[in-house]
Amino acid sequence: MKLEKLRKEIDMIDAEILQLLNKRMETTLVAKKLKEKTEDKKREDEVLERIKKKANGVLGQKFSEDLFRRIINESKELQNKEMKLIGFQGEHGAYSEVAAREFDKSSVSIAQHEFADVFDAVTADELDFGIVPVENSLVGSIDQVNNLFIETELRVVGEIKLPIHHCLLSLPDTDYKDIKVVYSHPAALGQCRGIIERNKLEAKPYYDTAGAALMLTRSRPAGAAVIASKLCAELYDLEIIKENIEDNKKNTTRFLVLAKHGVDNGNKCSIIFSTVHKAGALFRVLKAFSDVGINLTRIESMPILDDPGNYAFLLDFQGSDKDKKVIETLEKVKQETVMFKFLGCYKEAKEAKK
Repeated sequence: MKLEKLRKEIDMIDAEILQLLNKRMETTLVAKKLKEKTEDKKREDEVLERIKKKANGVLGQKFSEDLFRRIINESKELQNKEMKLIGFQGEHGAYSEVAAREFDKSSVSIAQHEFADVFDAVTADELDFGIVPVENSLVGSIDQVNNLFIETELRVVGEIKLPIHHCLLSLPDTDYKDIKVVYSHPAALGQCRGIIERNKLEAKPYYDTAGAALMLTRSRPAGAAVIASKLCAELYDLEIIKENIEDNKKNTTRFLVLAKHGVDNGNKCSIIFSTVHKAGALFRVLKAFSDVGINLTRIESMPILDDPGNYAFLLDFQGSDKDKKVIETLEKVKQETVMFKFLGCYKEAKEAKK
């Protein structure tokens, strides 16, 4: 029995090693964006020298040095592939990463701590793209993200509409009858209230759905499960007890993809603007679109944080920025606003497969 326990511990350590190696490789890909060439002999020597000094355990210097030479060589091979990097907020396995994979399966997803970090990393050329959620069919607008559009100079270059399907996940070989507690983001817990109540589980809020999955893998609390994406089961070697456990099957999140430069073709546009505090100001903006038959798909108001009492409006509409009708309408809108920003024209998303 003790041998079996030790083997499970080894399996857990192996999984953590792979996660850390992946994180190291992702970091080197970001670093490549900030340097002129892949080869840096001085830096490699510094890394190997530091490893030799720290190799005081059972591994020994030779094994440690050989291992890190292999890691460095693999890093350089990946850097030479010139992969596109797309940033998302949260831990690996977050629904934002699922959306990133829908946008471009060949890109490498890079986790960021905060939504602002996604914007900042793309602006600083550390990432090629960023992807952020802007609205959910159940909870509405994601204000924290939408406020970031007021200041950014980034362009919207893509849109993803992702059906959100939650899974109940556990550690391998866990008997579901022994599960007493379930961890997840408060929104996910609320969206899966039915299965939680039916199974008399104690719901414990966590900062992130994927973060809960990562915690379960590392801390292995007894009698615990998590609610997270199917991708989390794959990444963290967790078992899927039940899929599609959400109460509302029409739960969808809309994501926008950001880049420093816009794309050449699209059939949907986003703008952000503010108007003077006068009766009819917003009406005149909306009328400019209505008069020429341009279909608005979304309008959201949000307070301008550094200008209390004033509001900005985020508006999406169907049409191309190359279309004469759209160009003329936007010129009229500019005349009716005190702040106007064209966020981008992009291809309208079809809802991802359910």
